[in-house]
Amino acid sequence: MYKATVTSKGQITIPAVVRRAMGLRSGERVAFWEGEDGEFVVRRLGSILEMEGCLAGYKLPKTDAETNELLAAYAGELDEAGKTTPRALPDGEAA
Repeated sequence: MYKATVTSKGQITIPAVVRRAMGLRSGERVAFWEGEDGEFVVRRLGSILEMEGCLAGYKLPKTDAETNELLAAYAGELDEAGKTTPRALPDGEAA
């Protein structure tokens, strides 16, 4: 388990081991999603530039709906590839 303290301004510092595992660098953004069980998931927000070439080899879409469907599928693949497995720290060890 990794821990962080919320400041009076609502800020937290993401532990270094978590930043490394998520591939986060200074200035990058994260998003928080609420899961079905009420717990929140933190994900790194990617850049639209990461999608360059994602439609190569596909039949070119003819409508906006087809384009959105292809992009959503590719974004889902990127999301799955970017997920990390939580690793616990020994009790009392700071991140």
